[in-house]
Amino acid sequence: MSETANATKVSGVRRLVAEAGRLASLIVPPRTGGGSRLGYWLLLLVLLLVIAPVLSLLAIAFGDAGDVWPHLLSTVLPRSIMTTVWLMLGVGGLTSLLGVSSAWLVTMCRFPGRGVFLWALLLPLAIPTYIVAYTAVDLLDYSGPAQTLIRWLFGFKSARDYWFPEVRSLPGSILVMSFVLYPYVFLTTRATFLMQSACALDVARTLGAGPVRLFFAVALPLARPAIVVGVTLAMMECLNDIGAVEFFGVKTLTFSVYDTWLNRASLAGAAQISTVMLVVVLLLLWLERRGRREQRFATTTRRYQSLPSFRLRGWRAGAAFLVCLLPILLGFVLPASVLMRSVLFHWRDNINSDFLAAAGNSLLLASVAALLTASLGTALAYFARSQKSALVKAVTRLSSIGYAVPGTVLAVGILIPVAWLDNLIASSMKEWFGIASGLVLIGSGAAMLYAYCVRFMAMSYGAGETGLQRVSPNLEAAARTLGRSPWQTLVEIDLPMIRPALMSGALLVFVDVMKELPATILLRPFNFNTLATLVYGQASLEAFEKGALAALTIVLVGIVPVILLSRTSGRSMHE
Repeated sequence: MSETANATKVSGVRRLVAEAGRLASLIVPPRTGGGSRLGYWLLLLVLLLVIAPVLSLLAIAFGDAGDVWPHLLSTVLPRSIMTTVWLMLGVGGLTSLLGVSSAWLVTMCRFPGRGVFLWALLLPLAIPTYIVAYTAVDLLDYSGPAQTLIRWLFGFKSARDYWFPEVRSLPGSILVMSFVLYPYVFLTTRATFLMQSACALDVARTLGAGPVRLFFAVALPLARPAIVVGVTLAMMECLNDIGAVEFFGVKTLTFSVYDTWLNRASLAGAAQISTVMLVVVLLLLWLERRGRREQRFATTTRRYQSLPSFRLRGWRAGAAFLVCLLPILLGFVLPASVLMRSVLFHWRDNINSDFLAAAGNSLLLASVAALLTASLGTALAYFARSQKSALVKAVTRLSSIGYAVPGTVLAVGILIPVAWLDNLIASSMKEWFGIASGLVLIGSGAAMLYAYCVRFMAMSYGAGETGLQRVSPNLEAAARTLGRSPWQTLVEIDLPMIRPALMSGALLVFVDVMKELPATILLRPFNFNTLATLVYGQASLEAFEKGALAALTIVLVGIVPVILLSRTSGRSMHE
């Protein structure tokens, strides 16, 4: 009986060893194939860089934090969570209303100005939410032109003589953010409207459905998955914002992380709030997946016809014109006008050494971050294409999840591993060479580059993956038969062919780094400014006009990808 038991134990141990070996073979790079082995090491390195901030964040949050958590749980978190929920629900509802209505009108209707609205509706993407918030306060505050005009027209002497909505409030922040973020819903919904089957719409029209009934009965249900995706993106950008909510006095979870870390000097408390934000992000992603589940629609024919359109005349054409004009006016034209006016009237205060230094820092950081992410993202996309392993595909997808993580959360998670490595370098330099190097990584801005690469890796990976999908595998096979290695094939064949896609991805990273504020504020070295932090600092001092040129520069840079995006979205199978 004992021999049988021992044999069973030995057999069980062998099975465990075999299973452990199988799992190890999935993780450890294979011994054969130099290019494949290098790709595995690159994959594991990028995965480690992405996962390290999350692991360190959890370690801080669930470590010994003293009595910070009970205080946060009883005072800070309930209010911050409710404020964040209401803000996200408000932004989600208003962006869906603006994005869906404008997408339907410019896609299915013909009215004066439609050709301009096709690209102009994307212009608010060029302006960060915090800049629109600053300009909104400049326009609508007590000393702004709107209330000044009201007092002049009606002879009011003070704010007590009349009522005017308070822009620095939760409703004000919902309104401002929605008019900046609605293009996310517009883009995804318009793309779905363009791909709808003309046959289905024609059948509905032959059954007597007018424009309104056709929209609610046919088009809207088919576009629901795309609307969910766009609203989720808008909500994530809303959760990531810190400049606008702080300026409006809206205490969201993002503001609470910033306030707990810098103003209350509690990194553990900031990590705990960041963990709550991670839960919110995961919940959003789950809701997005669930919203699209079992709601995928496909056409039954490969013949694409022009979509049926409705010619609008009279008051209907005027109403459609106003519906499309309003978000452009409030989301781009008025903020850009305020910036132009401030630059013209305060150009002496704007053109100075601080602006030149911030512009140089922004250009340098954005260029280096775009180059790094383009290189890593393309290498990952190529390796995932060449290796048909499900594990490789899963890891590469996981490596690009940083875009869903808010900048403040990422900054909290990055600080610990970077600070540990910085201290290790400093102690080693002191011990080996007698040099007091200080905090090299944080002091040089490398920590910011780390955050940018993790956060925007998804853009470069997506661009590389999309470009490589257009390259025929036969070309790569021909190069391999001629003796080229996988990396030589990538350099000589693939990269020249996918250069436009790579440049587009790098450009998007460049522009997003120029606009990035939350991670930059928390990880920048002492006395180091970018254009975004210069605008933020001047607005915090109630001197936004002195940072107007920096804000206008960010907007002008942001217009470039918007123009490219509008040209790309304008090309469709139906137009």
